[in-house]
Amino acid sequence: MSYPFLSEEWMSAARAIREKYADQVPEVEADLRINQVIQEVPFGDGEVESYLDTSSGKVVMELGSLDEPDVTITTDYDTARALFVDQDPAIAMQAFMNGKVKVQGDMMKLMAMQTALPSNEFSEKIAQEIKDITEG
Repeated sequence: MSYPFLSEEWMSAARAIREKYADQVPEVEADLRINQVIQEVPFGDGEVESYLDTSSGKVVMELGSLDEPDVTITTDYDTARALFVDQDPAIAMQAFMNGKVKVQGDMMKLMAMQTALPSNEFSEKIAQEIKDITEG
């Protein structure tokens, strides 16, 4: 079953995937709290707010926003999907250089996050399973 990226159904399915492998993925060593404003969303009112929080040592991504984020990222739906689902660093850099990604806050913390997310066979399984549940 696949769902639109960032829909309530997608978020629930992605959370379940992360929880399934939670004890098999190394802890995130960087403490980063990111609010994400995703525009041009093809459902709802056209905008979704979500956040990513690693302060617990785990990657937590939920709908809504954090009161005191380190960084707020604003981008369009297609770019956000390429960044978070396809995990393509070249697209991320190109989108930033072309002004498709706007960043407010601690840019150094955001840049440190690129190398701080742990990677092992289970993090790769999580990424693939999340890609598999994402429409398009």
